[in-house]
Amino acid sequence: MISSEGSVSVTGNGRWIDLAGAVNVRDLGGLPTHDGNVTQFGRVLRADNLQDLTQADISHLVGTLGLSDVIDLRSGAELQIEGPGPLVRMPDVTIHHYSMLAEADRDTGVDGEAVLPWARTEEEVEERPWLPPGEFYLLTLKQRPDAVLSALRVISASSGAALAHCAAGKDRTGILVALALTAVGVPEDAIVEDYALSNTRIERIIERLKTRPAYAEDLDSRPMSSHFALPETMREFLALADDEFGGLMAWLTGHGWTDVDTDAMRARLLA
Repeated sequence: MISSEGSVSVTGNGRWIDLAGAVNVRDLGGLPTHDGNVTQFGRVLRADNLQDLTQADISHLVGTLGLSDVIDLRSGAELQIEGPGPLVRMPDVTIHHYSMLAEADRDTGVDGEAVLPWARTEEEVEERPWLPPGEFYLLTLKQRPDAVLSALRVISASSGAALAHCAAGKDRTGILVALALTAVGVPEDAIVEDYALSNTRIERIIERLKTRPAYAEDLDSRPMSSHFALPETMREFLALADDEFGGLMAWLTGHGWTDVDTDAMRARLLA
């Protein structure tokens, strides 16, 4: 529960971290692996936009949970509009920015770096006004492999808790988390279940983002149903990755991920 003073606590099965200034924050601990291991608590967190963190939130994340690294997956345009967030003022926290969106001209010809994760070229939008989330996730792997691998390596090298976030904490963050969990052997069903947990708070997530200048106009233009983090979305993404690359692990190794990287991620996430 969150008190009137904005204090924080871990709730439910121990994975949700309730903060006054963020909605979709949880720990990746407690997930099974194929070899009978389990992911450890306090190693990797996932979250939505961190712009509204209170001092109590920051004290809990840094002082209690030992946060040392933040992986910001927002675009450069989002960062410019929204700002880096209050954790940038914490000397013990390192902020790493790796945009998971296509950049202007270099990747897709978008006129200016995309602000929102569903932004595409005018030709693409004209042909298909709405890109299914699973296909967008696959497109991210094709367009931003360097950013994805760099973000994963920050997680595996973090000296304390690492936190990955985007805006809602479900799409771009969901892609990165799926890859990290795949690398340590977490089965598909557990990856899908973790992804879908965002759906239990989706109304609160969207209501909060509607108060932010970078997102309000677009979110007001689309129905709530378009924002759901449905299990079938992640399953579609994983199936598409299987068809296109032979699976997420094959995609990783095909882009320079090594056994050393896997060992480092296992050392970070597992006992």
